[in-house]
Amino acid sequence: MSSQPEITVITRDGAVVRADAASAARVLRNTYLLLSMTLLWSAACAGTAMALALPYPGVLLTLVGFYGLLFAIERLKTSAWSVALVFALTGFMGYTLGPILSHYVKVIPNGASLVMTSLAITGGAFLALSAFAVVTRRRFTFMTNFLAVGAITAFLLGLAAIFLHLPGLSLAVAGLFTLIASGIILWETGEIVNGGETNYVSATVTLYVSIYNMFLSLLQLLGFASRN
Repeated sequence: MSSQPEITVITRDGAVVRADAASAARVLRNTYLLLSMTLLWSAACAGTAMALALPYPGVLLTLVGFYGLLFAIERLKTSAWSVALVFALTGFMGYTLGPILSHYVKVIPNGASLVMTSLAITGGAFLALSAFAVVTRRRFTFMTNFLAVGAITAFLLGLAAIFLHLPGLSLAVAGLFTLIASGIILWETGEIVNGGETNYVSATVTLYVSIYNMFLSLLQLLGFASRN
């Protein structure tokens, strides 16, 4: 028998399971390992896109590629193909990031500094939020509905801002995405350490998308501030 204390938890899929500290720690370790590798891979793809001056694929193609791969990962998250699909998703998102970074570096004054500042703030926020969730071992289930509704609302408002060319709304959406991404990082890490999230592939994708959105949102906010 395991010497680890067990608790009864309800997973995100609605299953009631018995979880122990060792299994939760294993999911957390695997999640951080895969997340680290995908972030490096994504950065490499972004750097390649910048070096080759590849064009931005456009909003519609980006959405189709993102949600198509996201759907495939969710369907196959327990299979051996799931990790390969995660690298396909993060590589694709890295490619879409390359042209955006090129624009900031080449067009906006102090663009390179803005990119590094956004990266530093994102990294610091992720570490602080994750450390808080791990140390306190709290489960932030009370945030679930708020984060879900907020993410959908921000997504729809973001589309409206793009297609209706509303820069003011774009900034508001960037601020909203920053807050939502912070909440999701805190919530997801709390789920992992308490046994509510048992699939490290799903956890990795959730954290990666939150980091990606936070970085882009901060970059947009700092870019606007630098022009004023």
